[in-house]
Amino acid sequence: MAQSMSFFMVIVLLAFAPICLSTKTYGGYLFPQFYDRSCPQAKQIVKSIVAKAVAKEARMAASLLRLHFHDCFVKGCDASLLLDNSGSIISEKRSNPNRNSVRGFEVIDEIKKALEKECPQTVSCADILALAARDSTVLAGGPNWEVPLGRRDSRGASLSGSNYNIPAPNNTFNTILTKFKLKGLDIVDLVALSGSHTIGNARCTSFRQRLYNQSGNSLPDYTLEQSYAAQLRATCPRSGGDQTLFFLDFVSPIKFDNSYFKNLLASKGLLNSDQVLVTKNQESLALVKQYAENNELFFERFTKSMVKMGNISPLTGFRGEIRKNCRKINN
Repeated sequence: MAQSMSFFMVIVLLAFAPICLSTKTYGGYLFPQFYDRSCPQAKQIVKSIVAKAVAKEARMAASLLRLHFHDCFVKGCDASLLLDNSGSIISEKRSNPNRNSVRGFEVIDEIKKALEKECPQTVSCADILALAARDSTVLAGGPNWEVPLGRRDSRGASLSGSNYNIPAPNNTFNTILTKFKLKGLDIVDLVALSGSHTIGNARCTSFRQRLYNQSGNSLPDYTLEQSYAAQLRATCPRSGGDQTLFFLDFVSPIKFDNSYFKNLLASKGLLNSDQVLVTKNQESLALVKQYAENNELFFERFTKSMVKMGNISPLTGFRGEIRKNCRKINN
C-alpha cells in the first residue's frame, strides 16, 4: 500500500512539474506553452493578423505595443483597457492618457473573432495584447521573446487608475519612477521600456509646454535642442493643432532600434518624459548612454523588461474570465 501511494505521489508531482517550473521562471502561472494543447494555432493567428495590420499602417506596431503598456499599468495585465462603457463599467478609454490617443482596438477585435472561431472562449484578451505587443515589436525590426501566457480577463475597469497610474508626458522623473516602482519595475525597466518610443507618434498637445511655457514662465524648455525646437514650433503652434502627430524618433520613426537613445543624448527627445532620462538622474543617464552605444544590450534589456511588465498582477486560475468579446464582460 505504501509503495502504491508513493508511486501515486511521484505521478502527481510529475504532472504538476510544468506549472511549478513556470511559476519559478516567469512568475504567477504564466508560461509560453499555455495554449499549445487547447489552441495550438493561437500564436500564429495573432501574428498573421498583426502582420496584416502593420503592413497596412506601420504606425499600428507602436499603437499595439502601447495598448499592452497602458493595460498593464492599470489593475495589472487583465485587458481592462479594452472594455467599453456598459452597466457599471466606466471605460478606461475615457481617461486623460487614453482619450483620443490609444488605438488599435479594431485589430484586437479581429484577432479575438478569429480565435473564437478557432477555439471558443480559450484565449484571453489579455494574452492577445501581450502577443500583439511582441509581434509588433518584431515586425518593426525589434527583438523577439517568448511571451508567458495564461492571463485571464478582468470583469471591471478603473478610470481613476488609468488617470493616475499611467506615466504622463509632463511628469517629473521622480513621479515617473515612482509609478514604475509601484508596479514592481525599477529604473532599468523604466529606461528600457521608454525605448519603445523609438517607434510611434505623439500629439502636439503632449509636448507643447516644452516649446512655449515649460516652467510657467512663458519660456521654452532649455534642455530641448533649439533648432529641433524651432522645427517643432513650425507645426505645433502655441494654440490649435492639438492632434497633429509628430514622430517620437525622427531619425528612424518606424524602425525599432536604439536611435531613440541617441536622440536623447543630442537633446532631441520629443517628450519631457523622454528627455528627463538624461537630465534628472545620473543612473538613468548612464543607462541611456549604454543603450545608445549598444543596440544588442538595449534589445536584451527591453525583452526582459517586457516579460517583467507582462507579469504585473495577472489574473490566473479561476479569477476573472475569458471574454467572448474583448469590449464587454460575459453575461
